Amino acid sequence: MRIGKARAHTNIALIKYWGKANNQLKLPQNSSLSMTLDAFYTDTNFQLLEQSTTTESSFSLNNVVQEPASSRRVFDYIETLQDRYRLPHDKFKIQTTNHVPTSAGLASSSSAFAALAQAFVAAYQLDVDKQELSRLARLGSGSATRSIYGGFVEWQKGTDDQDSIAMPIDEQPTIDLCLLAVEINFASKGISSTAGMQQVVNTSPYYGVWRTEAERGVIQMKQAIKANDFTAIGTLAERSALAMHALNFTANPPFTYLEPETIHAIKLVEQLRIQGIECYFTIDAGPNVKILCQLRNVKEITERFKEELGNVNIIKASFGPGVINLD
Repeated sequence: MRIGKARAHTNIALIKYWGKANNQLKLPQNSSLSMTLDAFYTDTNFQLLEQSTTTESSFSLNNVVQEPASSRRVFDYIETLQDRYRLPHDKFKIQTTNHVPTSAGLASSSSAFAALAQAFVAAYQLDVDKQELSRLARLGSGSATRSIYGGFVEWQKGTDDQDSIAMPIDEQPTIDLCLLAVEINFASKGISSTAGMQQVVNTSPYYGVWRTEAERGVIQMKQAIKANDFTAIGTLAERSALAMHALNFTANPPFTYLEPETIHAIKLVEQLRIQGIECYFTIDAGPNVKILCQLRNVKEITERFKEELGNVNIIKASFGPGVINLD
């Protein structure tokens, strides 16, 4: 029986990428930098079926077999990888379990496609290094390229399939840095991330400025990480998130992922800082807020958010590892 089993953790971009230069290869318009998280991960089994079997390929998510329409993206991805290595279109069975709350605003696609890429490679016993693995993961989901590595990771935008890869910055950081994922709004997004990116790229007159500033932000963030400078890391992450969401207002037509609860959370982070509790926020393409803080302040920040926002769910995370094979 040929089977691959893998685990990958999700990541949160501290310096955001927003916009694709190539939709098929999922090449980004700008480089980005992320933090891999220990609390959120995906486990995937990829089993190649015997050639004589009449069983069709299947994909199950959290023990629920997905309908063909819901499985199409995954099936197309596997066929892309099979073609890449000139492999036959073997039938397969994929079993995936996401340990990522769907409402937390942490895209499970990053861990899902990183785990699937590793499981595929293991099942076919391919000799693939981590740089090549990051290319394979990117073909499934852009952010998945960063989940191949742990700690701090840079996704170098590159110019083509070969050089658009993730590179580790520090896979075992010693800096005192925690992330609190705050689930404050459960509403579905009115516009998908893919559609939002494309709308901004096509219509915002400020998109060129965004790309320039994002590339500068990666350089500055790498310097802050090297210096173990929590204040600089938090400030740069907050600035990148605000710039991305401000950019959406400049699209035609304009749009936003921010909700009233999001603004409330942002203001609360600002109030905590004024009161001497240093923390910063970051927000992806959704309404939920992630707070960057130090371990000594986790309890007080959590209590204040629950007081202000009601019985919100808050999950603490720290640095997670890169993708691994599971026995």
